[in-house]
Amino acid sequence: MAYDPNNIFAKILRGEIANKTVYEDEHALAFHDINPQTPTHVLVIPKGAYISFADFSEKASEAEIAGFFRALGKVAKDLGTEEGGYRILSNHGRDAHQEVAHFHMHLFAGKDLGRMIKPADK
Repeated sequence: MAYDPNNIFAKILRGEIANKTVYEDEHALAFHDINPQTPTHVLVIPKGAYISFADFSEKASEAEIAGFFRALGKVAKDLGTEEGGYRILSNHGRDAHQEVAHFHMHLFAGKDLGRMIKPADK
């Protein structure tokens, strides 16, 4: 699958669509989700054109990878989620319900998040 330069995150990165920015540096942009699923729901995206985590980990430079994950950690800390806890999640593909084909991580916090998935039937 080729990267679509007209996806909503690409448009946000180009400044064509407004967002509520939480953090930005040369490698990453973090902003509040427009349809939050928890009291704190922030998306952290790399500034490069990557479809998935596999695409990102294969093609991004060492500086981009380190910068992205440092940004994710800084956002979690700056939002005050360390004490109560948080969840980071990335969806890829149809079965995971990825909605935007630009690699991104969700940061969820602000309430008891429960189990991430139901235990498998045995």
